[in-house]
Amino acid sequence: MNKAFIKESEEDDELDGLPQLPQGVKNYITPSGHKQLVDEFDQLWKVERPELVKTISWAASNGDRSENGDYIYGKKRLREIDRRLRFLSKRLENAEVVDPAQRSDCDQVFFGATVTICNEQGEEHTYSIVGLDETDPARGRISWISPLAKALLKAREGDVVKLHTPKGVEDLEIVEIRYEAL
Repeated sequence: MNKAFIKESEEDDELDGLPQLPQGVKNYITPSGHKQLVDEFDQLWKVERPELVKTISWAASNGDRSENGDYIYGKKRLREIDRRLRFLSKRLENAEVVDPAQRSDCDQVFFGATVTICNEQGEEHTYSIVGLDETDPARGRISWISPLAKALLKAREGDVVKLHTPKGVEDLEIVEIRYEAL
């Protein structure tokens, strides 16, 4: 069957292997994370897509499209861009921007908190609880729906929380909680 008659599934909208938000839950995101998504959307919509459409139009005007690399690659890339635009549009539509800097007087762990924890071996680690689309483990940014973040939520400084890992249960002491712009 020709690809033109096959509807792409909704699953194709979920790119990059990102975990899905739980049903009925808002897409909490920090202001900087929201700005990154908006900037990516604008770059794709206002810059890359129009240039690509021009290239595809030029390639199509050259005649035989079956062996025209610019046309074939251009159409493929256009589908990728459109798929990413749909994904970003859905994420931004459901986004709830939460500024951690506005919560400076809070002594509990909530979305946007930067938490320093101490594990059973006495090692300290610092994590910031951020939105699903802005996670970066190398920079200590974890999703608010991750197991670690769920274990930390609503705890206070000095509390010991239990983190269930594949190796067993690990006790983590909360050393410091702060809210700052990320």
